[in-house]
Amino acid sequence: MKTYSISEVANKLNLTVYTLRYYDKEGLLPFVERKDNGTRLFKDADIEALHIIECLKSTGMPIKEIKNFIDWCGEGDATLQQRYDLFVERKANVEAQLEELTKTMAIIDHKCDYYKTALNAGTEDIHKNKKLDIYSAN
Repeated sequence: MKTYSISEVANKLNLTVYTLRYYDKEGLLPFVERKDNGTRLFKDADIEALHIIECLKSTGMPIKEIKNFIDWCGEGDATLQQRYDLFVERKANVEAQLEELTKTMAIIDHKCDYYKTALNAGTEDIHKNKKLDIYSAN
């Protein structure tokens, strides 16, 4: 079985060694084995778990709640419902973020078109006859 050093894992996941040590200190890596001298030995399954941790973190989930999830994983099947509910809630959170980002992108696209037209014409006067609302995507 292949193992990886903390620096190898940091490079693979585009994280810092400091971040991985912080995760360990916060109890997010109870599954990571250590050598007798304390050196962490990461396995492929540990890297997969770190992908899930990073996924949850990217949804805005606080470390404390991610720790709860990790604890639930360690408790086995008795916590399947809690883990499912957590991901359903995270999914709703991400869908709301996507909706907001879609609205933001529409405004940005509109303003890009506005300024490109003005640049091509050499003036904003080309837009004078149009009703302009700087906050509108239309």
